[in-house]
Amino acid sequence: MDDATEYDPFHEFNRSAGMGTVENPYPMFALVRPEHPMKREDLDAQVLAPEEGGADFFLELDRSVGLFTAYGFDAVQHVLKDGDTFSSAAYADVMGQVMGHTILEMDEPEHHTYRGLVQQAFSRKAMETWERELVRDVVDEHIDAFVDRPTKRADLVRELTFPFPVVVIARLLGLPREDLPMFHRRAVEVISAGFELDRAAKASQALFEYFCTIIADRREHPSDDVISVLVRAELEGIRLTDEEICSFLRLLLPAGAETTYRSSSNLLCGLLTNPDQLDALRADRALMPQAIEEGLRWEAPLIGILRTATRDTEVEGVFVPAGSMIAVNIGSANHDEKVWERPEEFDIHRPPRQHLAFAWGPHMCLGLHLARMETRVVLSQVLDRLPGLRIDPEAEPAAISGAIFRAPAALPVVWN
Repeated sequence: MDDATEYDPFHEFNRSAGMGTVENPYPMFALVRPEHPMKREDLDAQVLAPEEGGADFFLELDRSVGLFTAYGFDAVQHVLKDGDTFSSAAYADVMGQVMGHTILEMDEPEHHTYRGLVQQAFSRKAMETWERELVRDVVDEHIDAFVDRPTKRADLVRELTFPFPVVVIARLLGLPREDLPMFHRRAVEVISAGFELDRAAKASQALFEYFCTIIADRREHPSDDVISVLVRAELEGIRLTDEEICSFLRLLLPAGAETTYRSSSNLLCGLLTNPDQLDALRADRALMPQAIEEGLRWEAPLIGILRTATRDTEVEGVFVPAGSMIAVNIGSANHDEKVWERPEEFDIHRPPRQHLAFAWGPHMCLGLHLARMETRVVLSQVLDRLPGLRIDPEAEPAAISGAIFRAPAALPVVWN
């Protein structure tokens, strides 16, 4: 029996991901990072988050090998760019159980071939069309629902940044509008694999069956949507199977929707809690690109990923034996004081430097251009349509939290 009326996936995922429990991990990272940019951890210690943060599944490993955390920018970049020495295969043990065999867990040469196939759906021309004909409309539809509210009050997370990226993906895939509530719920349930595996597995199977029906239709009646492009994609005589397409589509939900919702929410939180910078952006939209990059650096939507050492190696002078698990702390790397002055501060005026919010190396985020475009559109429309936007002075203060996934639980705002 469907318990949709009792189960709120938004609330449950945020609770399990440590939102409201882990408020600000960056001071802890700053204590460790200067002396230990690459650190061998006590195997009984918590690395990325306390147990109640829901991240304990990141720490399950063979106790006969080492557990390390890359805290420094150089250490994180080193691990991420060397896909031969630092494998992504460990993701098969967690997310692979519900998503199938995806690009997330692939190493070379398989990763290169698969990425070459799926990225055909994300061309620059497609991005321009999506922005013009799809994304802006989706954002406006959500703002339409509250902009004329007499109270001039809204929660930008619940009413805009959380729902709009999933709607964008649903339309990119050409899914029927009436399927959106089911699609959104299943999408959030799938990414709960680390803490609600049974529920995630059921959601994944439901999406697999749902997508297979659509894929069969697109093979017979291709359109211009992403599924049709994936069905037709070919590289060196290789095509994607139905199962490979389904696995990618299930990964697209957290990779394309979850992170965009969080990154756009984090950027808005940074601007709203620094009203002088919001005013500067409102007055000069040329600041938009650097504001987006600063939001990503300051509070990346996902601050930790995993790698496994395939052979004995060394990072920042620290010996890492083969088989060791490395917690790659992107959040810490983006706050490395050797790279940025005042790294804890949100500052859209700081000189631009490469951050690692989209990772680095062969697994650098496939959808980074889509994420930036969606964030630019939502921020532009918010500034255009909600004059005098500011934090609601009568609401609880907005705060970003989370152990691995980071975002504010709410952004209560008012406007003129």
